[in-house]
Amino acid sequence: MLNGSNFKSWQENLLIVLGVMDLDLAIRVDSPSAVTDKSTSDGKKEFERWERLNRMCMMIMKRAIPETFRGTMSSDIATAKAFLQDLEKRFAKSEKSEIGTLLASLVSMRYRGKGNIREYIMEMSHLASRLKALKLDLSEDLLMHLVLISLPPQFNQFKVSYNCQKETWSLNELISHCVQEEERLKQDKTESAHYTSTSKDKRKKRQYKEAADTQPPKKQQKNPSDSQSSGCFFCGSDGHMKKQCSNYHAWRAKKGLPGLSKTK
Repeated sequence: MLNGSNFKSWQENLLIVLGVMDLDLAIRVDSPSAVTDKSTSDGKKEFERWERLNRMCMMIMKRAIPETFRGTMSSDIATAKAFLQDLEKRFAKSEKSEIGTLLASLVSMRYRGKGNIREYIMEMSHLASRLKALKLDLSEDLLMHLVLISLPPQFNQFKVSYNCQKETWSLNELISHCVQEEERLKQDKTESAHYTSTSKDKRKKRQYKEAADTQPPKKQQKNPSDSQSSGCFFCGSDGHMKKQCSNYHAWRAKKGLPGLSKTK
């Protein structure tokens, strides 16, 4: 539905519909001569066909605009072609204003390194094509320089390489080289991230080893059972010390020596 600000897209869609339905003859071709007594049968058929298509085009166009707009249209307009031309005068945007908007968008575009650089350059090319349709033709060399200017600092080496060579690229060649450069940058970034991660792991291991080497050796705790590992010095048995040995106490008693406590 025409709303006053979408005339260009509305017109494109309308012409597609009329073309698919084979009704656009009344818009493409002027009205043939009116039927008279001297008209041939072919002439009469041609006029009748054109008149029928013209009437159907008018019905479709009037159905696709708001009723308030219809009231402002002149009732003297009898052909679909004149009706569409009158609509264009009323609702088409100023070409100067559209040129300024498109040119500002093209000049201010910047590639952020996210997404697909091929689609980005094609979008810039599309804006240039729209400007060309408005009779502002930008050369391919100018478009290529605008593309290079819009690339981020990661592409500086690529820009220098292009500026140093004598040959100039076509837009398709520029797209191909930019895609290759973007893939190279992504690969370098992945390898750099892997190298950084590996270096950090090695540095941490080295720090842990240095910290372990600087710590004083831990004192070995003495096992209480170590004192009994040598056994009894009197009878030679394991499991008790000399002062706990019953044979040793019996021997002392036999010799008339004072007794010893068997406690540890």
